[in-house]
Amino acid sequence: MNILFSELIGTFLLILLGNGVVANVVLNKTKGNSSGWIVITFGWAIAVFVGVYAAAAVSGAHLNPAVTIALALKDGIWEKVPMYIAGQMLGAMAGALLVWIQYRQHFDATDNADLQLAAFCTAPAIRSPFNNLLSEIIGTFALILGVLFIAKPQSTLGALDALPVALLVLGIGLSLGGTTGYAINPARDLGPRIMHSILPIKGKRDSDWGYSWIPVVGPVVGSVLAVFVFKAFPV
Repeated sequence: MNILFSELIGTFLLILLGNGVVANVVLNKTKGNSSGWIVITFGWAIAVFVGVYAAAAVSGAHLNPAVTIALALKDGIWEKVPMYIAGQMLGAMAGALLVWIQYRQHFDATDNADLQLAAFCTAPAIRSPFNNLLSEIIGTFALILGVLFIAKPQSTLGALDALPVALLVLGIGLSLGGTTGYAINPARDLGPRIMHSILPIKGKRDSDWGYSWIPVVGPVVGSVLAVFVFKAFPV
């Protein structure tokens, strides 16, 4: 239960701050409306830092089923995988709920249903299932490979141990995120998408379930490939 609660809290903070910055940028009449991609990517990096910092001591702060699967492949912790993923999904759904509560008036003031959905989950800039899947695979491959190398050396940053992962996510968002919005995390996308489908959002569209498999399958494939490369080319 400690793992589940730790992952729930860490992922809750990740989504609250991460989806919160998206809502601030894309929804009408906010103070941050139209402030752009740089604000979103920096906001998500800070969200990662806070979430990882909060959960690191108890669960290791996976906050992402792709990370959990990668570490299970690497270290054989398969018996703990259900507890990790359950915490991540519950935390993601709770974080999305609070973002909606925080910005409820602004959701109501936004008549573009695609932008409402964007504050919950990702969507491609150009819809092409193969290329969108490839983007999520590449982005997650970069994330997991980077995480595996970051975790390899002995910690030297003390309270700032979460910073390298936050900077890695910032780099992925700035460099690779323009195609699909860099979900790179099945829980980050699926949990809030479920909340979008059930919350009473004024004027909302469907939750784009036809696309929803891509930010789930892509990160899983990317994480598996990253582990194989990490094991095949040790440095």
